[in-house]
Amino acid sequence: MKLQTLLFSLVISGASLAQAVSAAPSITDLLATPVPAGANSAAVAVPRLEWVQRVKNNNDRAQKAASSIKLVFDGDSITDGWQGSGKAIWARRYAQLGAFDFGISADRTQHVLWRLSAGQVDNLKPVLIALMIGTNNLSSNTDEQIAEGIASIVRDYRARCPEAVVLLQAIFPRGQKAEDSARARIKAINHSIAKLHDGKKVVFVDFGEKFLNADGSMSPEIMPDFLHPSEQGYQIWADAIQPVIDQYFPPAAAVKSGASVK
Repeated sequence: MKLQTLLFSLVISGASLAQAVSAAPSITDLLATPVPAGANSAAVAVPRLEWVQRVKNNNDRAQKAASSIKLVFDGDSITDGWQGSGKAIWARRYAQLGAFDFGISADRTQHVLWRLSAGQVDNLKPVLIALMIGTNNLSSNTDEQIAEGIASIVRDYRARCPEAVVLLQAIFPRGQKAEDSARARIKAINHSIAKLHDGKKVVFVDFGEKFLNADGSMSPEIMPDFLHPSEQGYQIWADAIQPVIDQYFPPAAAVKSGASVK
């Protein structure tokens, strides 16, 4: 209902809008509200206007399957790619676990925060939330701001899904060469967010080296554009987090449940 209200408010006139929502701030106002001066843009919930309809569609599908969603994936295009290059692996590994992929291409930390504020996990009671986000913030935020944005998402998920465990995954390495300027920044951000690990409700894992050659270079067979995994890359990812998945979804129980959510 939150996004239905949002979409409705986007298409009615200013006069009609004032009458329709005089008792509360309009979504149009919320969408137009700038990040406060001096605030960390990576830690303030902000939407992307071009993807509001997709967010609504995702939320609608999630609400229809709310009781069966037990495993949530969230992030940017890399997570979104589970429905692309990683689709076959997703079907084998996660479909029977009641998994749902909220990842959206090009999203930054602030966009995930906004999606959560727009009702993304309302009425959901996941067991595990697999989160990996932040690489798209590299062009607009400092390392400290990005780490703060990720921490804000973890806190938000913990508040909205208190029974769930957040599987916080380190930002994947990017760039073909070990000397790529993004590598050192990603390492610093991952070092910061690793401190969110408590071994109970937040589990941090860093398996970025599994995507790299011995000399630190990245093979195009693993990530063709040196950012997004190929099917082989998604297989590496799936294998790396499988021990954690098995901890919360014992194989025998997963087969017995037979749940299936896209």
